[in-house]
Amino acid sequence: MVHGAGAMAAWNDWRMSITTRATITCPLCGIEAEETMPINACQYLYRCTGCGELHRPKPGDCCVFCSYADTVCPPKQEG
Repeated sequence: MVHGAGAMAAWNDWRMSITTRATITCPLCGIEAEETMPINACQYLYRCTGCGELHRPKPGDCCVFCSYADTVCPPKQEG
């Protein structure tokens, strides 16, 4: 187990390797929006900033970022 400054350094290394920004593309209108992904959870709903449609993940995906963005969500990035 890592304690003190070593634990903080390990946490910072992990956070630096995780991408938290993604460009999500609406499958209906094609509008792209750069969004911040939650670090410790999957986002199940996303409302398009263009057409206003509420999206859910495709079957088999954990979240809207895994379905419609250029980067998978942080929990998936962890492995």
